[in-house]
Formats: sequence, C-alpha cells, structure tokens
Amino acid sequence: MYLDRKYSYRRTLPHILKDNRPVFVTFRTFKQWELSAEGRQLVFECCLRERSLTIDLHAVVVMPTHAHLLFTPLRNAEGWLVSLPQVMRLIKGRSAHFLNRLLDRRGPVWQEEFSDHVLRSNESLIEKVNYICQNPVRAGLVGREIDYPWLWRGEVPIL
Repeated sequence: MYLDRKYSYRRTLPHILKDNRPVFVTFRTFKQWELSAEGRQLVFECCLRERSLTIDLHAVVVMPTHAHLLFTPLRNAEGWLVSLPQVMRLIKGRSAHFLNRLLDRRGPVWQEEFSDHVLRSNESLIEKVNYICQNPVRAGLVGREIDYPWLWRGEVPIL
C-alpha cells in the first residue's frame, strides 16, 4: 500500500514550464518493446506534427525503444502555454493509436511516465541538441547522424 501511494503521488507532481525555455523530454516504450522501422516512422511523424501547432521543435530522435524531444511550448488561443502533459498526450496518444492499428493489436505502447528537464541556458540547449542527434551514432545504429532517418534537427534559438 505504501508503494502505491508513493507512486501515485510522484505521478501527480506538476511539470513546471517556464516562458520561452526549452524542455528536454524522453519517453520510453512499454516494457522496452522495440519499434520496427515502420513504427519509428509513425512516431517520428507524430512528433513532427506538433511542430508549430503546440511546440517550437528544436530536435527529435526516435530510437528503437525510446524517443528524445527538445522543444519550447507555444501558447494556445487563450494565451496560455500549452502544458507539457498535453503535448505528451498528443504525441504519445496519437502514436500509440497508429502503432496499435498498424500492428493490429491493443494495449499500452508507452510507459506512462516520461522524464523532462527545463533548460537554463543556450549552452545547455546546444549540448542537448547535439546529445539527441548523436544518440543513433552512440547506439551504433548509423555512422553519421545524417544517415538516421528518424532524426530531425531544427534551428537552435538564442536564449
């Protein structure tokens, strides 16, 4: 019982956003399920779809078992920042729907939790973009980042 309460409490903590500050997010597949090339393409497209709608996307990579995003939330029609949980629901929910339909299956695709970190400086932003873009190289999936089809690098804004 104690563990259930602790886990529940941890999951309800707010995700803090700051005006004009990029957020680094990582989300993982359920039980380290490995995405096929077609599956990675679906997830990649769902991430790119939010570009200029809910987020200013700086970089994204979809790996076989996880994805990294770096973005700055945009404002909605009422002038409020689009919340991080809302952005993640759009990306994870839409991609899970399409992946399950593609594979004619049901059930969870993503772990419920995701990790996020608000960046504090331009130097940190450049480091995170480079980290994201070098992920497939470090994993041995390609020799150069440009050869990985599920990677997108945008312009790095000055903070």
